[in-house]
Amino acid sequence: MDNIIREGHPTLRQMAKEVTLPPSAEDRKTLEELLQYVKNSQDPEMAEKYGLRPGIGLAAPQINVSKRMIAVHLREDDVLYSFALFNPKIISHSVKKSYLTAGEGCLSVDRAVPGYVPRYAKIKVKGTNLDGEETIVELKGLPAICFQHEIDHLNGVMFYDHIDMENPFAEPENAIPIER
Repeated sequence: MDNIIREGHPTLRQMAKEVTLPPSAEDRKTLEELLQYVKNSQDPEMAEKYGLRPGIGLAAPQINVSKRMIAVHLREDDVLYSFALFNPKIISHSVKKSYLTAGEGCLSVDRAVPGYVPRYAKIKVKGTNLDGEETIVELKGLPAICFQHEIDHLNGVMFYDHIDMENPFAEPENAIPIER
């Protein structure tokens, strides 16, 4: 599945629709494929075989499906964060911010966009998993940044919309730098 659409495609700027629950078989299959893609993209053999760029998250709008679904798969401090969620929502967040010192990238953006992307340092996300269960996840650090990046896609927002283009490397106020 490398049908990832690139920046400039209108779907990436649309507000994605809520997924009707319980999800249809087609929506379940789409969400399963999003998660599988992210996992495969991190496997060096699979990535080479299928020409996949490694990623840690993917949202349905990135495969031209304008529905509220995201998949995240990453390891941080020996903890595996592997989630596939329907209708994810940030239900609370810290005042404190964080940002990746190396900046953010995106599977839908084929160019480097230098600059700091301010995000909430801690978030709580509510969504429905593939088993139809409501899930609440508390996140900080890279997992929190990844979830915010993917949820932005559901709202038609690209990561570089957050960069201060006048001064892209101005340290965001009240923010924790995260080295990657």
